Amino acid sequence: MRLIAVRSKAMARAAAAEETGMTAVLGGAEPEVLAALETHGLTPANINATGQIVAAGTRAQLDALAADPPAGARLRPLSVAGAFHSPHMAPAVDALRAAAAGVTIADPAIPLLSNLDGAAVASGADWLERIITQVSAPVRWADCMRTMADLGTSAFIELLPGGTLTGLARRALPGVATLALKTPDDLAAGRSLLAEHGTQNPHDSGHVPEWRLLVAPQDGTFRADGEGGPLAPGVSVSSGAPLGHVEVRSGQHAIAPSFPATIVEWLVEDGDPVNVGQPLVRLLPDGSE
Repeated sequence: MRLIAVRSKAMARAAAAEETGMTAVLGGAEPEVLAALETHGLTPANINATGQIVAAGTRAQLDALAADPPAGARLRPLSVAGAFHSPHMAPAVDALRAAAAGVTIADPAIPLLSNLDGAAVASGADWLERIITQVSAPVRWADCMRTMADLGTSAFIELLPGGTLTGLARRALPGVATLALKTPDDLAAGRSLLAEHGTQNPHDSGHVPEWRLLVAPQDGTFRADGEGGPLAPGVSVSSGAPLGHVEVRSGQHAIAPSFPATIVEWLVEDGDPVNVGQPLVRLLPDGSE
């Protein structure tokens, strides 16, 4: 979680250094799409599935692509702050590598697939290196789904806020049961799917996180209660204590724990736009070690 905070802030700084963005290229022949991106100096930042590639680069490069799109392709500009998973994020890689220098990491207790190339990763050191370099490298989600098929995957559960990856999996993994977790009401279906497919319980390894997350209940803007901003890490809060709220047109949705806890880390700042299900703050419940 500490590395995620460093990563997000470093990516925001890199995005602010130059006007960049991303555009989804839907349809068209993949070789022709990739050739068009190379012609305009763009990076295929996300290779999500057949017929779905996301281009990343400067605003001028994206405008040039829009004026000369690949044959048979539709272009959809994305509402993002920068050219993520492209060389424009190189400064964020350096910041993340420096932050990771003192991290001790164990080997994965369950199989992990890397978006870097779709490979199954068994080494913790290899995994750490991959998530560092991935910041400026393309996301190869299509390769991950191919690995899932090769491993005999029979069920696919997308964690919240879910939906996009489940849609891709339905097309790329025919015959595989899929479920997108969008609200707590979906948890029962998730448990049933795990039981039906005989999936290993990841908690059997003993890796149960002692901390908890509070997430955004709605799309909106996060606001800290009080003038001083969010309560500082290390502050103890009681059950039901207001930590802030998500502001929407229809009103406010309070952010409060249902248990006494200590604030470990804020993952958003006052005024940040948030999406439903987005983690807001990490808490250590009282009695945890």
